Amino acid sequence: MKQFLKNTYLEFRFFIAVIGLIAIYILAFVFTGLLAIANMLTAILTAILIIDIILLFKQQGISATRILPEKLSNGDDNPIEINLKNSYNFNVDLKLIDELPFQYQKRDFEIATSLNKSGDKKITYALRPLERGEYHFGNLNVYVTSPIGLLSRRFQFGNKAMVPNYPSFLQLKKYMLIAFSNKIFEFGLKKIRRIGHTMEFEQIKDYVAGDDIRNINWKATAKRNQLMVNQYQDERSQPIYSVIDMGRAMKMPFNGLSLLDYAINATLVISNVALKKQDKAGMFSFSRKVTDKVVAERRPSQMNQIMETLYNLNTDFAESDFSRLYIDIKRSLNQRSLLLLYTNFETLDALHRQLPYLQAIAKNHVLVVIFFENTELSQFIKQPAHKTNEIFEKTIAEKFIFEKKLIVTELQKHGIQSILTAPEDLTINTINKYLEIKARGLI
Repeated sequence: MKQFLKNTYLEFRFFIAVIGLIAIYILAFVFTGLLAIANMLTAILTAILIIDIILLFKQQGISATRILPEKLSNGDDNPIEINLKNSYNFNVDLKLIDELPFQYQKRDFEIATSLNKSGDKKITYALRPLERGEYHFGNLNVYVTSPIGLLSRRFQFGNKAMVPNYPSFLQLKKYMLIAFSNKIFEFGLKKIRRIGHTMEFEQIKDYVAGDDIRNINWKATAKRNQLMVNQYQDERSQPIYSVIDMGRAMKMPFNGLSLLDYAINATLVISNVALKKQDKAGMFSFSRKVTDKVVAERRPSQMNQIMETLYNLNTDFAESDFSRLYIDIKRSLNQRSLLLLYTNFETLDALHRQLPYLQAIAKNHVLVVIFFENTELSQFIKQPAHKTNEIFEKTIAEKFIFEKKLIVTELQKHGIQSILTAPEDLTINTINKYLEIKARGLI
């Protein structure tokens, strides 16, 4: 009986019928002839209610299963599938309430549908997680209503499960196609002409017709008394490091995702692209000290190691120490590498405090400083100003936007490459810069 009461819910039709009966009983005080009608209608309603109970509870009429992916992709739409089967011999209306992970803070998630008798249906909805970590799903609740519609019966399926939310692996395939496509300009990428020779020595061989005479090795020619030429091969397996700033500046959110998560997603994609381009991919993060280092390699398991490392990254809300970053790079990176530094400078003064360290790093490596536009400020200045205070606010906003452009100029002045990008365009712009640097032979 306790289980019956726990899973039984009154529907709107029942309350309408009861309110109608109450109204008739009230009128019966004035029109006494209505009392018999009211009693008869009460008996009919009771009988219909009993029939509705029998229809709903005579059998285990609904079965449902929730199918979850092995892991979620951060910042992307992840499909969640629910399979329903109706064992009743009549059509039913359903209301699905799935207990979503607490990260969503959503208490009104509901899907309404219907099922034909002895029919089945597959329902798919999408979840877009915005925080890495563990996502715990609760029970799947299905509320079933018969054609009578006075009551609903709850079926609760204990599909509790935990799904980890990883950096955006769904973007890997998308951006791999872009990076290796002949139509990359359609996605905002530039065609870059390869400049000069970025070659490394392979061997000395006999000269044959068609060899570049500029590669003749005159010393070897004199020793052998015949023309000998140097043979070169394209430079490959260059170290590509993604350096992620985990300071408090990277916690700023745009479209629900923090700058740190945008940087993590971009790191995963650019590492995959670099490995496919025969380079060695690695990464490390820093705040008060350098942590979570993955040495640049081309091992088959490299992507898994990078993904697992990125999964556990989080900001400590501290001020980033660029001097420690410089010391660690100087000690541990002996080979000239491409360093993609994901950070954020809001003012020119903030850049000047760290500029000596960036210059020191750029002496031995190809350094690309990647920082972010404030897209909300850009949208704000496009709105018309009607009051004096709004004019002041827009002026200040324009000053901040202009200062970002000054930061780019300041970095160029000191021979440091940079990317100023909107957070949502970070990945595509980073790939573009990587392909440009590769084409120009800077590493």
